[in-house]
Amino acid sequence: MQSNDDSVTTLEDLKSDLAHRYRRTPTGGNTVDSPIVDADMAALDRDGYVIWENLLSAEQCQEIRAVVGPWLGHTGRNSFEGRHTQRIYSVLSRTRVCDRLVDNPRVLAVLDRLLMPNYLLSALQAINIQPGETAQLPHHDDGFYPIPRPRDPLAAATIWAIDDFTADNGATVLMPGSHRWGRRPPGPDDRAVPVVMPAGSCVFFVGTLWHGGGANTTSRDRLAVTAQYCQPWLRPMEAFTLSISRDIARTVSDDIRRMLGYSIHPPFVGAVDGLHPLRLLDSDQDR
Repeated sequence: MQSNDDSVTTLEDLKSDLAHRYRRTPTGGNTVDSPIVDADMAALDRDGYVIWENLLSAEQCQEIRAVVGPWLGHTGRNSFEGRHTQRIYSVLSRTRVCDRLVDNPRVLAVLDRLLMPNYLLSALQAINIQPGETAQLPHHDDGFYPIPRPRDPLAAATIWAIDDFTADNGATVLMPGSHRWGRRPPGPDDRAVPVVMPAGSCVFFVGTLWHGGGANTTSRDRLAVTAQYCQPWLRPMEAFTLSISRDIARTVSDDIRRMLGYSIHPPFVGAVDGLHPLRLLDSDQDR
């Protein structure tokens, strides 16, 4: 903390105050070797996405399928959500079965370089594309932030294949290199690539990459889990500080707790009643 008011001349002087009372420790991404992260970052720079195969075992995929399956109910409210697509929002408030997807070290290692410290979890959803679903409207995930393109990404996303992703069962379709485009949307001559990958794999892409869910012309469902992240100074898509109880926040990993909003973007963005939000977890009472 600054010793007296006269020592504060700019906001930069405050960055050693509130945020640093709870020292930020390295994320789980710190365990990934630098050459591996270098290669991932090169792929993101070139294509806007990278695919990691077989990060989850068949047993882990089966467990996720068994846990989230009973919650799959109504389909989307519009064509973007999907008339034949089932979605489970706020997965973190329901189960711990997807926690290791959210804080996977390979994911965090890339986020540590791509976004600012104390980046946030923006969404965690299970998405089940059923037979008969049509292709989703192409979009980029940070497109609802009103900052003109071209620009650096403000967010990033992972999509985890719980079932095999094939070219005809609703695999996500990406437009390689579209993360560098200006304001124009995809056209009929732009290259589009379905993310074909086995169950247990993950595709990571930056928030400026154009993409969309593919059409499912098969007779089988295609289940996935998506975790999305954003800069620490942005409002996330899901208001986790409202949907996640303090009891749950106490049980998740340090990385997830930080990404839920129990962190500070220096000097004081995210404070609660002038204090670091972790102070809320010191109390036995929830609200």
